[in-house]
Amino acid sequence: MKIRFFALALLAGLSLHAAAGPTLDRIRQRGVLVESVSESYPPFSFLNDRNQMDGFDIDVAREFARRLGVGLKVETPSWEVLSAGAWRGRWDICVCSMTPDKQRAQVLDFVAPYYNSPAVLVTSAGNAQGQKVSDFDGKRIGVEQASSYERYLKHELDAQDGKPPVYALNTTHIAPYGNEDLAFQDLALGAGKRVDAVLSNFATAKGRMDKFPGKFRLVGAPLYTEPNWIAIDRAADPEWRATVVRLLDEMRHDGTLARLSQKWFGRDISG
Repeated sequence: MKIRFFALALLAGLSLHAAAGPTLDRIRQRGVLVESVSESYPPFSFLNDRNQMDGFDIDVAREFARRLGVGLKVETPSWEVLSAGAWRGRWDICVCSMTPDKQRAQVLDFVAPYYNSPAVLVTSAGNAQGQKVSDFDGKRIGVEQASSYERYLKHELDAQDGKPPVYALNTTHIAPYGNEDLAFQDLALGAGKRVDAVLSNFATAKGRMDKFPGKFRLVGAPLYTEPNWIAIDRAADPEWRATVVRLLDEMRHDGTLARLSQKWFGRDISG
């Protein structure tokens, strides 16, 4: 009887293992979940004082890894490479503040949204001439290369939550940057020096304004609100997708997402 029970248990274990899919098998065999994220997008992802990646996105990814029973490895490919898909197993998941669109959906699988945040225009504090968004028509706007903000300035952004975006700027000169740190560094030199403004996430912009008081200010109201989704490679198996959905649902229902939101933003942005 014990032998039969052991055999049935072994078969059940093998069935569960087979149902896990190659991606989850790879993660468990390797013992780490590989997270892909922007290298400088505070407070979502950034290098902290201990020279370690930190932020809201990192904490969410770390929670995925904990629930999978593995460690977390964070890699920071360029946004252009990351959003181009064809990961070929280099990364398992992108908890990286990515907004889905038709172009990205051809190469990535957007699994589920995990927070919403408005997009805002930021200029230098001393820019007396740029008081409203329309004042920046024809101006040079800095954005992270291949970001949704760049597509917004090109009038190529897909509908958000089923609503077509309202383009508040008619013509702009786009200044693409490898990361937002460089864009804000140039803006800190003063509007008109290298860029006149930067288009960014509100939480990111607020973090930079708090860190460098008197350097930056917001221009007018938010331009639009975008949902940010967790993404995996389109080549990933359906079992891995189902696992990501299940774990994110657990985090939402047990309050983990709300708690991490409160930690980094002082309010819940996960709704």
